[in-house]
Amino acid sequence: MRPIILGICAAFFFAFTFVLNRAMELEGGSWIWSASLRFILMVPLLMIIVWARGNVGQVFREIKKAPLDWLKWSIIGFGFFYAPLCFAAAYGPGWLIAGTWQVTIISGSLLAPFFYETVQTKAGPVHIRGKIPYKGLLMSLIILAGVVLMQAEHAAQLSLHEMVLCVVPVLFASFAYPLGNRQMMEICKGRLDAYQRVLGMTLASLPFWLILSLYGLATAGPPSGRQVLQSGLVAVFSGICATILFFAATDLVKGDMRRLAAVEATQSFEVLFAAAGEIAILSSPLPGAISWAGITLVVIGMMLNSYVSNKKTTFKSEGVKA
Repeated sequence: MRPIILGICAAFFFAFTFVLNRAMELEGGSWIWSASLRFILMVPLLMIIVWARGNVGQVFREIKKAPLDWLKWSIIGFGFFYAPLCFAAAYGPGWLIAGTWQVTIISGSLLAPFFYETVQTKAGPVHIRGKIPYKGLLMSLIILAGVVLMQAEHAAQLSLHEMVLCVVPVLFASFAYPLGNRQMMEICKGRLDAYQRVLGMTLASLPFWLILSLYGLATAGPPSGRQVLQSGLVAVFSGICATILFFAATDLVKGDMRRLAAVEATQSFEVLFAAAGEIAILSSPLPGAISWAGITLVVIGMMLNSYVSNKKTTFKSEGVKA
């Protein structure tokens, strides 16, 4: 249950992204600065945290071993994840982005065949190609159905153009985030903890954010002081607190694609937290009856997903090949 609890806590802090990004957009801030400032501001904060833990040097040694892999997968996992989310905030409310983002529940499960998982057999640990966790995927579809219900009564208010520009970037991001995260877990192989891995990926993705910042400076001008402050809050709550909690949860279940999919499914709670945040901060209307039905489905789906993912599975050594 610990990975699930950590995942839910991460979802709470991740929800600040959707609420604050939408608030910055409504105040006239550019999505480019909303995206790049978060990661640029994360660097000194993470450096202080990891330095205080006494293991900064190990991060740089790991990056030095495979700099191109770190650059590639960090840009995919952080750059191609967060920039599209901020772009989408320019065309749709936070609740729609948070709702669409839950596709990552299914995206993460569909990526399983591209990775190997460790299986304990009588002959010892062996590595086999991951399989799509169909039972967990079914539970994830229940969660997704709940999310669709929550958003159904609101989506009718948006134009097709707004829906496309809001939804498609988020769908792209939903595959980029778990892909980058899992690839970096494979590269690190447990040598770095969650704090170190987040710092390493943030540093490795900096070229992407600096180039994006130069583009923002040329097209939108410098950010306002208020946008810098709000981006700083996103950096602390979502970039550090949420990401470290989520990475810690995925580290606990690495090598087990079924439980990993369950941890990723906890991010469905972002919808609930984002909806509550928009009501409190942006004065959004209370959910209607259909939305409450969706919330119920999300909770039920989470409970079933947690149950399915924690069922013990036995393997016969004769039937497993390396």
